[in-house]
Amino acid sequence: MNNNEKYFEINKQTWNQKVKVHAKSDMYDLEAFKNGKSSLGSYETEALIDVKGRSLLHLQCHFGQDTLSWSRLGATCTGVDLSDEGIKLAKKLNNELGLDAQFVCCNVLDTSKYIKETFDIVFTSYGVIGWLPDLKPWGKMIAERLKKGGTFFMAEFHPIVWMFDYLEGKPVMKYGYNQDEVIYEEYEGTYANTNSKMISKEYAWNHGLGEVVTALTQAGLHMEYLKEYHESPYDVLPELIKTDSGMFVTKDNLYPLIFTLKATKL
Repeated sequence: MNNNEKYFEINKQTWNQKVKVHAKSDMYDLEAFKNGKSSLGSYETEALIDVKGRSLLHLQCHFGQDTLSWSRLGATCTGVDLSDEGIKLAKKLNNELGLDAQFVCCNVLDTSKYIKETFDIVFTSYGVIGWLPDLKPWGKMIAERLKKGGTFFMAEFHPIVWMFDYLEGKPVMKYGYNQDEVIYEEYEGTYANTNSKMISKEYAWNHGLGEVVTALTQAGLHMEYLKEYHESPYDVLPELIKTDSGMFVTKDNLYPLIFTLKATKL
């Protein structure tokens, strides 16, 4: 087992624990979701306006809320995630809600080994690429799973956000914008429940926007846009301020919190 495989295994164990904590958290609000509330935010729904009748592959889907939200909008969905506990809960929710999404447990980089069909849309969002040591195989896999003329869309935390260490409460700039060396953090709780007693052990990597765009364009995707936003839909960083629109911003707006990217397979 090489180092990356060890890192993936430890991350998988942590995410299996997180599923249990997150399923009970206010942030994921599973009861409201079961009663019809969509988990999708405005960035996603404004970018992918009409998914009805289209096939959609959701990468790193956690326990499937976004996958199932797209399914409710009429897409034929497949979700992929590293966590077997996440996939187990996603399948349970799918059956409970009477939807027809499919779910596959695998490392996202191995998606093409498990899924051979191609899709109209490949989608991924929020806290996804930091779990990958190299984005070239990720970009290649996305291109493999997209139909010609198909759309790739991602919404993700801005790489500047990951330059800071937040564990002591006050953000301290500690990590490189592009950092090849793995970053290890161990802390109590999770972003969805900071009071949880679970211990999160996580290996992650930092990827700048240039690396993201290059990985996708070298794989044959054409960029439609790359947008940056000072507002985040999630209150996952210390001392964010809630706006009237329900988004969250930093006190001084010195750097973006989110980026979105849309691309087409040529």
